[in-house]
Amino acid sequence: MLSAGDIAKYVLTPGDPARVHKIAAKLLDARKVADNRGIVSFTGSYEGVEVSAVSTGVGCPSAAIVVEELARVGAETIIRVGTTGGMQEDVKPGDIVIPIAATRSDGTTRAYVSEQYPAVASLDVTQALVSSATRMGFKPHVGIVWTSDSYYAESGPMLDSWVKAGVISVEMECSAIFTLTRIRGLRSGAILAVDGNLLKGTKKLEYDEGDPARQQREEKVQRAIDSEIEIALKAVRDLSRKVDK
Repeated sequence: MLSAGDIAKYVLTPGDPARVHKIAAKLLDARKVADNRGIVSFTGSYEGVEVSAVSTGVGCPSAAIVVEELARVGAETIIRVGTTGGMQEDVKPGDIVIPIAATRSDGTTRAYVSEQYPAVASLDVTQALVSSATRMGFKPHVGIVWTSDSYYAESGPMLDSWVKAGVISVEMECSAIFTLTRIRGLRSGAILAVDGNLLKGTKKLEYDEGDPARQQREEKVQRAIDSEIEIALKAVRDLSRKVDK
């Protein structure tokens, strides 16, 4: 159970609890503040800025619970640090995606607000992520992502319609994070490492075991995950400096 003081104003939220440990390894004096039902939380500092890392688990229901509880203990800026599957030909494994918004193709956010309400990332957070990525030498794909509730149903007519509309990738949590942070008066953004491409039949590293390129692709994805963590932390540092001015 999190309490006031456990969590920093800036929070990175990967879905995978193992990624929380990756983030914590980059923080000074990182300490575990909670570990319950797969939701792992650490707090430390990065270049003088207090930062927390909290896993959300998979999907919008779990992400919504995490956002609600973070809002109650003092979080102000939440950045999803996750993975995503490319939906355009040029969005390849190892690339970086920074969403400006997400489709609300989930059930959770409908319990909060009308379906006409958009799921939009905070402009200043998005700009900080893009700036940080660019300075590190990346050319991130910036656009709209598809937040889906159904991992194994990300195909068929629905996929085709989003591809034609220019949606760049699919993931499972951004809609809840963007929508709930807006409703609760918080800021949010996201940075995502591309781990497959639905148009090319590669999804979440589900490659043929005999594919000789499998190891190379997995290494690209892991490098992208390491890079997105660094990008997000540098963006938090930059956001903090703007607030302190």
